[in-house]
Amino acid sequence: MQMPNFLIIGAAKAGTTSLYSYLAQHPQVYMSEQKEPRFFALEGEQPNYGGITQGINRGSISTLEDYQKLFEGVTDESAIGEASTIYLYSEKASERIQYHIPNAKLIAVLRNPADRAFSSYVHLVRDGFETLSFAEGLQAEQSRREENWQPLWFYQHRGFYYEQLKRYFERFDSGQIKVYLYEDLVKSTQTVAQDIYRFLGVDDSFVPDLTRSNVSGIPKRRWLQNLFMKDNPLKSAVKPLLPKQIRKRISRDVHRKNTGDKPTFPVEVRQQLVETYREDILKLQDLLNRDLSIWLK
Repeated sequence: MQMPNFLIIGAAKAGTTSLYSYLAQHPQVYMSEQKEPRFFALEGEQPNYGGITQGINRGSISTLEDYQKLFEGVTDESAIGEASTIYLYSEKASERIQYHIPNAKLIAVLRNPADRAFSSYVHLVRDGFETLSFAEGLQAEQSRREENWQPLWFYQHRGFYYEQLKRYFERFDSGQIKVYLYEDLVKSTQTVAQDIYRFLGVDDSFVPDLTRSNVSGIPKRRWLQNLFMKDNPLKSAVKPLLPKQIRKRISRDVHRKNTGDKPTFPVEVRQQLVETYREDILKLQDLLNRDLSIWLK
């Protein structure tokens, strides 16, 4: 049975949905239709996240048989992959990936951890899954972790990238790992896409549609946003009637036009997070041999 030969492992809210799209468009690349199957984080476990995460429980894959079904459509594509941002955060994923696909190529995109935390918060507010203020959400994080909420709600904890990436550098050859910064992906999108194409051994002259996906912001019309939620019965009824690419384009266009401005990131909360992450950022820049001082401002 087919298995992937590359993975996007994270980080959440760092442009991975857009990157998934850029890769899926390439004729030599096969991306699983389901983004975020989470298999290597949950193998052999019953997905049972607490809190308001029932949809995530249903959408997670924990058996090898079901995971391999994601790649049954592979034909002559040479690069076969999927994107699950929980892999970077998961303490178990790196070992399982090494066991099942030891030669896999791994791609990570990292975003300023303070900004990433707030973007994750805005994302959940946008989708109606967060009612607390950001400061309150940070205060509630420890209890949510104890109650086994899905890690999307772990705004602060998911931003300690050093320990997360270190697990991968300890298990895989550095030549198998590509780490990009969110700033690069936003400012030099085509350059990053071409570099990833070369990393995967596919034609790097291909030019994808570089429209960004999954941009956070508060919906102008909540009812319109709700039409495109995974559990909406109308969306489920329409799905068999429209080709996948048309559905994605409609969803992307409506989402973009219906997204208003982001709420303001409280300055004092941001500064507190920057200080919280300082030591981790300094370790990370040594691990990656890249200046990350801009994240400390």
